[in-house]
Amino acid sequence: MSIPDELRHRFTVSARPSIATDVLEGGKPPCGGLALRAMIVVSELNEETQATPEMLGALAFLLPQLSSSASPVTREELVAMIRSDASHLLVATDDSTGAIVGSLTLVVFRIPTGVRAWIEDVVVDGAARGRGVGEALNRFAIDRAAALGARTVDLTSRPTREAANRLYRRLGFEPRDTNIYRYNPDADALTREA
Repeated sequence: MSIPDELRHRFTVSARPSIATDVLEGGKPPCGGLALRAMIVVSELNEETQATPEMLGALAFLLPQLSSSASPVTREELVAMIRSDASHLLVATDDSTGAIVGSLTLVVFRIPTGVRAWIEDVVVDGAARGRGVGEALNRFAIDRAAALGARTVDLTSRPTREAANRLYRRLGFEPRDTNIYRYNPDADALTREA
């Protein structure tokens, strides 16, 4: 898949998962004799031509690892996400194998109080967990949100996802004292029909 260099960020991922350095922007790889496992490339899908069968297959493999109720993404849905000014679909690729090992969706939108960003659907392949892939995806998303003028970046994470919650705190996210509500129109329609 051809991705413009300005949309590619390379992260050196070490044997210690807490270390991931963005080396594209002049960062230095970890020192001290750490054994490097892989170079992770985080890219933003920005062209309709990137809605390939390979990408659809990777998402079909990854999304059930996030949610057992996730439906496969169709090509039309993927193209719509790529075309959207609000959605930014990021993928992480193991540079040594070319395998897509994770994805994240960054949503950036304007409201009366400013530009906000929301991170959704963060998923890393089970075989690649503990290698800094989630950190690389989130760092890219945070940088992209800032470049787009977002005042804040929010996300949610289940308390049972302990490793993810540790990562988010390490990246500077702080728990908010708020309630999250979800309205399900399908459930409401069933209730009204009963």
